[in-house]
Amino acid sequence: MALNVRYAALDDLDAVAPLFDDYRVFYQLASDPSLARHYLAERLSRLQSVVLLAELDGAAVGFIQLYPGFCSLAAAPFWLLNDLYVSPAARGHGVARALMEKAREHALATGADRLDLSTAHTNTTAQALYESLGYQLDQTYRYYSLPLAR
Repeated sequence: MALNVRYAALDDLDAVAPLFDDYRVFYQLASDPSLARHYLAERLSRLQSVVLLAELDGAAVGFIQLYPGFCSLAAAPFWLLNDLYVSPAARGHGVARALMEKAREHALATGADRLDLSTAHTNTTAQALYESLGYQLDQTYRYYSLPLAR
């Protein structure tokens, strides 16, 4: 099986949007292919995120979405690895690991200080992958979120 990870562009929306919709469903959100496509189109067209697309034998099977950020304490940029998804049929073929490696290479190439990510407390499969790649659980800071009504 030939595995390729590359940068996605606007003309890859037909391949990436269904994966993004599946990712949202994985986190118990209702399927909304139109929303998924629109959201990704906005991020890519506005250069607000980087999407890495994994293809196995030419078929789109996974993606990572990275958002740029800045750390005041380190006085350096970083990347937030916000979304990682691999279709169930492609799991166990090294797709997630290849995507993670491409994200690391991208962060290094852009002069980032680090890659940050979070995952559900119950997603032990992802946690095992991250830890095997050297990611460290933050023991210093507690992260909070303030939901805002739209």
